[in-house]
Amino acid sequence: MARILQIRRGTTAQNNNFTGLPGEITMDTDTKTLRIHDGETLGGFALARADDAAINTSTFDITTVSDDFWAEKIPEFVPAPYSVMETDNFPIADATAYMEYIAEIDRQPICVQSILVCLNDDAGYVAGDEVRAFGIGARCNPTPNIQTAQDGLHIRLMIGGESFWVSQNTTGATTTVTAENWGIKFRVYY
Repeated sequence: MARILQIRRGTTAQNNNFTGLPGEITMDTDTKTLRIHDGETLGGFALARADDAAINTSTFDITTVSDDFWAEKIPEFVPAPYSVMETDNFPIADATAYMEYIAEIDRQPICVQSILVCLNDDAGYVAGDEVRAFGIGARCNPTPNIQTAQDGLHIRLMIGGESFWVSQNTTGATTTVTAENWGIKFRVYY
């Protein structure tokens, strides 16, 4: 036979005059709600029912937040200042195991991005466009390997002799890119 749990219950007036034990739950039989008790507060704390809870339909206008608020909060949540170093564009290379760039940075970076740069209009992009979502062979959005050494930070993008590709800008179709129309660069946050 199943066990049944039955909690204390009483009318609103009875609950209002009751101080339950810490963590005790009682039921108000008039309002059909529960009350949570802390062992000190007369009447406990009534919980709202879902069909009786007020729904906030107001909108929030961020422009009403004071400048003082932002001046106090931004330093609290923004990471410490960092530096950014960006390489020049260099040709993509399909027929190699990897591409490597050695940066004159003596500490471990926070993040390194590989960025394709459109040199001539291609795949719906115009010269100068930067594309961070691209692929090499079956891999999407390749992240470079990084290693600090005595001569600087080694940034190595593994290629494995496979072709670079990018999604066509308007259709999303995979388009193989060539060194004639595309270059690559690294952006290092440290």
